[in-house]
Amino acid sequence: MPPLPPPDPQMSSPVSDRDLVTRLWAGDTTALATLYDRYSSMVYTLALKMLSNPAEAEDLTQEVFVNFWQRRQYDAERGSVGSYLVTNTRSRALDRLRISSGRAVILQRFQRISEASARSPNPVDYAAQHEQNQHLRAALDQLPTTEREVLEIAYFQGLTQAEISAQLGIPLGTVKSRCRQGLLRLRTLLQHQKD
Repeated sequence: MPPLPPPDPQMSSPVSDRDLVTRLWAGDTTALATLYDRYSSMVYTLALKMLSNPAEAEDLTQEVFVNFWQRRQYDAERGSVGSYLVTNTRSRALDRLRISSGRAVILQRFQRISEASARSPNPVDYAAQHEQNQHLRAALDQLPTTEREVLEIAYFQGLTQAEISAQLGIPLGTVKSRCRQGLLRLRTLLQHQKD
């Protein structure tokens, strides 16, 4: 049996996270792949724990690494790459949970309106439904056109974000961003109308 070749010195000492980040900022995307290999399972596990949805956790994992690469906000003097990614993942997962709860409130309101319209309304129900529809329409009309468009397609046509992306010919990330911003604005507008 022939002897094994001596170990490759580059293989025996892995590149530090700091060096990988420096290479990434210099345009070496293979550095991002290495960081992804090191930390993606940690990011995914945390995202899954918080969101309880594998597809959402996968989506968030991708988003965290793309933002890490594009925004370049990581500062090695303030902590490790791992702690930065954990903090970023937790923050983005909480944002998604807030948006989901806001979406649930809006969906409940839509559902109440449609249920009210399904039964034959008495004059009081009709007036209440009409007022709710006016409040909702007024709030939707105050949204920027791009945000209103994706929300109306999602809720009135029932399309998924991927289907909206295909229909409008815009990136999925743009659709998600517009939905998120639109829902946040809509919730604020509807709360102001209640007050």
